[in-house]
Amino acid sequence: MPAEYTQSDQFRGARIHQCDLSGLEIRDCDVTGLKIVDCYGGNVSLGGGFERVVVNDVDVTAYVEAELDRLHPNRVLAREATSAADYRAAWDAIEKQWEETLERARHLPEAKLHEQVDGEWSFVETQRHLLMAGDAWIGNAVLEEDAPYHPLGLPGGGMPAEASAKLGFTLDATPTLDEVLAPRLARMATMRRAVDKLTEAELDRVCGRKPADPYPDKDYVVRRCLSVVLKEEAEHHRYAVRDLTVLEAGARTE
Repeated sequence: MPAEYTQSDQFRGARIHQCDLSGLEIRDCDVTGLKIVDCYGGNVSLGGGFERVVVNDVDVTAYVEAELDRLHPNRVLAREATSAADYRAAWDAIEKQWEETLERARHLPEAKLHEQVDGEWSFVETQRHLLMAGDAWIGNAVLEEDAPYHPLGLPGGGMPAEASAKLGFTLDATPTLDEVLAPRLARMATMRRAVDKLTEAELDRVCGRKPADPYPDKDYVVRRCLSVVLKEEAEHHRYAVRDLTVLEAGARTE
């Protein structure tokens, strides 16, 4: 099994020369200033939030972002929402895309929905993560609910296991899609109600809580919390449909 290194800065500033790094995976890391020079290989994949990416002296950042926006226009709605009407329009589009995608997913056997593609979250795990995101940024931060976190929520890999346990998440749970969708769709309905009654003044209200204890202590305004949910929904939908295409092809050949 490949070695796994987590929660460490031991490689900061390191220089790696003439090594076989084929199959190397870097996940949930700060790669600011990463340089790959005079290397060779095939099937190189980058994914994440990069401010600037240069490949062989060509800045490809704008091209990549424009292509993603073209393929997934809801990213634009999520990113550029500023008014109450914008947030409602973005949520309208996100509700519609998930309704269509959930219907598509239901044509696959349940086992396929728990299958990971290239080590990424399964379709069910993606729904669990979006459940957690809604609980943190809307249920806890915006609405200050008494018990905002559902135990089936799945935080991102950057949250320590101890913090996840304190929030009541059952990380090793293996729920069916329907078991996850019950609270997940309920949280989406909560978001629907929140944006429907949203006012311009409410957008700039400072929330009484942060999303969860592991998050930094600072002011979280409503518009930021709503934007995080919109972006999480848009980006994870992109990942979900990408992997559904692979799962569907696999189901056809089995």
